[in-house]
Amino acid sequence: MAKAAKNFKNSCVTLPPSIFFHFLAISPLSTPKRSSRSPSPSLTLLFFFSTFILCTFFGICILTFYPISQNSIPCSSLSHSSPLPPVLLASLSSIFNDYPEKDEPTLSSSALVPLPAHGVSANPNISAAEREFWRQPDGQGYRPCLDFTLDYRKKSAKISKEKRKFLVVVVSGGLNQQRNQIVDAVVIARILEAALVVPVLQVNRIWGDESEFSDIFDLEHFKKTLQADVRVVLSLPSSHLVSKQSIENQIPFHVSPMWIRARFLHQLNEERFLILKGLDSRLSKNLPPDLQKLRCKVAFHALRFTNPIQELGNRIARRMWIEGPYIAIHLRIEKDVWVRTGCPTGLGNEYDKIIAEDRETNTDFLTDKLNMTISARRLAGLCPLSALEVARLLKGLGAPSHARIYIAGGEPFGGNCALQPLANEFPNVATKEMLAREGELTPYMNRASVLAAIDYIVSLSSDVFVPSHGGNMARAMQGHRAYVGHRKYIKPNKRMMLPLLEDTIVSEEEFSKSMQKLHKYSKGQPQLRNNKLDRDVLAYPVPECMCKH
Repeated sequence: MAKAAKNFKNSCVTLPPSIFFHFLAISPLSTPKRSSRSPSPSLTLLFFFSTFILCTFFGICILTFYPISQNSIPCSSLSHSSPLPPVLLASLSSIFNDYPEKDEPTLSSSALVPLPAHGVSANPNISAAEREFWRQPDGQGYRPCLDFTLDYRKKSAKISKEKRKFLVVVVSGGLNQQRNQIVDAVVIARILEAALVVPVLQVNRIWGDESEFSDIFDLEHFKKTLQADVRVVLSLPSSHLVSKQSIENQIPFHVSPMWIRARFLHQLNEERFLILKGLDSRLSKNLPPDLQKLRCKVAFHALRFTNPIQELGNRIARRMWIEGPYIAIHLRIEKDVWVRTGCPTGLGNEYDKIIAEDRETNTDFLTDKLNMTISARRLAGLCPLSALEVARLLKGLGAPSHARIYIAGGEPFGGNCALQPLANEFPNVATKEMLAREGELTPYMNRASVLAAIDYIVSLSSDVFVPSHGGNMARAMQGHRAYVGHRKYIKPNKRMMLPLLEDTIVSEEEFSKSMQKLHKYSKGQPQLRNNKLDRDVLAYPVPECMCKH
């Protein structure tokens, strides 16, 4: 303790003593010279004036360091190194601990934070290409920072106590599609100044998952984290229940807050509740800064998985992590993906025929741009990469053959046959089913959303993440990995890759150079969302949700 006090003393800046002793000398509390006269009134006035100035200065300092709102989550660093001296960090920590905010969620307590990245740059036994492959991107000083404006915080006092108007939202799709819709549901509730009923999860027609919100997400944590932004309730009050409830599902794409208010505010004020369905990609990507921050707060802080899911995901992630750095690949080669995209599976005519027949009988599953030929769709980058194409990409980027690979996603169409080309090049391939011990996954075998949540947790802790196809999981992982420290994320440049993949005469050396050149600027470095305003802030959290320090 004495040593720490000595270090703290040495780390503080020493001010010139002249000013202090000057005030001390003129203070009526100082020891006066031998004199029968009392201090003059002017010196007494100067003392009290100086005292007032000092108290004002210290008051400003306290207000500067002390957070003033439950709405704001202070800027925090997720890296293991900090530009601030440890003693200063300790002193600031003691200040916040002495004056804690009531129920204020901090970054470390509310966000889903991954296991630390492995440091391999100092290992002399690896090649330069391997070292470059595992090297993490430079975060350029961007760190999470959700500071809401004064106007937002003033409105929160009323909105967070709303008891008259209620918003009910029905969300659909897989886990990550549901997460996006829940985020927008919170934002819409804020726009309409309504209380939010816990979102209803529609039964997924592909996987038949009947999970409810509280089966996947920590409901109490969700309510507590958002308590200063919107009021979250379990159900509609009995006074709001009617025999016939209309569901609004005709919402255009990319609507603005002004459109939301103009369309629904009068109805909400009259009927006191509103039911919305089909929110997927309906809300504009370009919202006011406070609402963009709210999106990040919901996605990266409020939507935490339940403790059993989180604990199981962490156990499986540690089994991968403990052996060293690993790659997570979201391999989108499930049957429903091939049916929706209409792309060749790479497994032969027999498998392609099955997909073609399913497309004829399930036309509502198909994606748009149906007038494009299969070849045109592939060259436009609209097809998932096969296991063989992912293997060639990783080899071209310098991944060593002994690299450990975690495959996220559902059951691949074609089973082990579909994964064999990847396993031939990278034998250390694992899935959650292979890593889980007996009985761990049994309670969740018919719960696709829970299995996807486990994939999400393990993928977040990987040193490198690669999606084989775009989609909600790819965007969610891109933004979340940026938010927690800019973990390496490689987005395949499929349009430019495919001609090289189909070129049978290009050498491996030339192919590798081309792959590295194509992906030079697509490895997780901070990319500002405001360079392209149609980008989703949940995939590009800079600069709305991350500050540069």
